[in-house]
Amino acid sequence: MANNSDDKVRNLQRALYRAAKRNPSRRFHALYDKIVRGDVLAKAWKQVRANGGQGGVDGETLEWIEKKVGVIPFLRGIQEELKAGKYRPKPVRRVEIPKPDGSKRPLGIPVIRDRVVQAACRKLVEPIFEADFLECSYGFRPKRGAQQAHREIKKWINRGYRWVVDGDIRKYFDSIDHVKLMVLVRQRISDRKVLNLIRGWLKVGVLKEGRLTPTLQGTPQGGVISPLLSNVYLHLLDKVWNKRHRKLGRPVRYADDFVVLCGNQADAEKSLAVIKKLMVHLGLELHPEKTRLVEMGPKKEGFDFLGFHFQVGMPLKRRGKTCCLSWPSRKAMRKIAEKVKMITAGQVRLQSSMEDLVKTLNPVLRGWSNYFRIGDSQQHFSKLQFYVLERLILFRRRKYAWEGRTWLIEEIKRLGLYWMPSCALHVAG
Repeated sequence: MANNSDDKVRNLQRALYRAAKRNPSRRFHALYDKIVRGDVLAKAWKQVRANGGQGGVDGETLEWIEKKVGVIPFLRGIQEELKAGKYRPKPVRRVEIPKPDGSKRPLGIPVIRDRVVQAACRKLVEPIFEADFLECSYGFRPKRGAQQAHREIKKWINRGYRWVVDGDIRKYFDSIDHVKLMVLVRQRISDRKVLNLIRGWLKVGVLKEGRLTPTLQGTPQGGVISPLLSNVYLHLLDKVWNKRHRKLGRPVRYADDFVVLCGNQADAEKSLAVIKKLMVHLGLELHPEKTRLVEMGPKKEGFDFLGFHFQVGMPLKRRGKTCCLSWPSRKAMRKIAEKVKMITAGQVRLQSSMEDLVKTLNPVLRGWSNYFRIGDSQQHFSKLQFYVLERLILFRRRKYAWEGRTWLIEEIKRLGLYWMPSCALHVAG
């Protein structure tokens, strides 16, 4: 039954996508009745449950809903509110996450009920906008991601596009203009009830330390529908570029992070000027310190994007010809080292066994290496591998007052520590 319901939702999404693709000017008016369908809400719950996360301002957690309310009664209550027109979103809970540069990134956490309704709405609205989105956009899109963007960048640099506009939008998610965003949404959606839902999530306000602050602009990072709305907003940038400025360079955008790959310095300078004008039209601003022009070439500094550092050089296995190489950026290496240290340090950790420590480390190391293995990352994998070993040796010395440093291969095998790709297995001593 569950699979049948999932199939029905997928078929509905495909039908919406095909209809939008066939007619780029069509506005969809009959979506709300589909959002309130039981199978759509059930699939939305599965997505929210899989993503996990904390509760919102009402204090209700995913676990509490499952144990105290029950998923079916919870979804039925949402459905009844939506059908009766009584659904009203609650303020998002504001938390701030520290950033490496010392600043803080605000994160808005909606209540779980609102996350489910947002997920249901996104499932019906996203296929319509997906029919419009361009190839240069990779972030927060089905079947697209950072690794495809990585390959695209390498491809154009290797074809001679050696000047790069490395762009950074200042406080993008906090700066989105609600009026302009709704104009863009209405180009495809005419269903008033759906438009009211989206407008309500934008205007709902933020609760921090008991104080409610209205949201006059921006879309909260943490909302299920926020990534889609952010792509709808910047699609105008992609669209104008593709229509009027494509000869200047090849853009690659991942949400609000983007680069434009150009064939020469003049085109790169023109591209930057064009982007600044388009940002003004959107009510956005490029970060003056983080936006720059980069020349790619041997012994040039390169640039960072999506956790990778891109630089033109000579690969170890192919001497005589330069090409675009990529590996984990310094920031990415620092973050993974900090995470490994956090897992292996502290008095509380000493209560854990070596086996438990390795079990905690393995998914972290596996996920990190799976992301970066498409680059030229062997040396950086080796650095991280030996850092992990050093941390485990230090943990063992502290836990068991063990003075030795030799790490036996047999013990590594017994513990099942994840080993980075292309890293030789030998004794560190």
